[in-house]
Amino acid sequence: MDDSSFPVPHKKFSLEIKGNKTDVVICCYDDHFLVIATQIGTMGTILQASKEEGATFNPTYSVSVIFGKRDEPMLEACARQLVEHISNSRSSRPLLLSLGLKDHSVETLKGIVSAVIENRLW
Repeated sequence: MDDSSFPVPHKKFSLEIKGNKTDVVICCYDDHFLVIATQIGTMGTILQASKEEGATFNPTYSVSVIFGKRDEPMLEACARQLVEHISNSRSSRPLLLSLGLKDHSVETLKGIVSAVIENRLW
């Protein structure tokens, strides 16, 4: 039985990034996207990212940490890259991103962004 649309459309998958098993869940709600990526089995830092309304030619994106590490610019960059991709795919829904990572390196975050885009629901 395919339960990918109940209660919301979603995808779950795992991959290995720099030797760490990384579990990813992507959910598509009516009013936002939720992406959870964890290497530690918990939610971790939660960020919200959205495109500022009214900006069409040179859009501005807003990223804020809702819970967790506020001194990790790479986590914010990850959220910004994903919300830019969502926006470029003609969706105006904001992103809620949870990153529970053992490793906050550029390579790890690039791997997460690539995997999410490859398995996107937008």
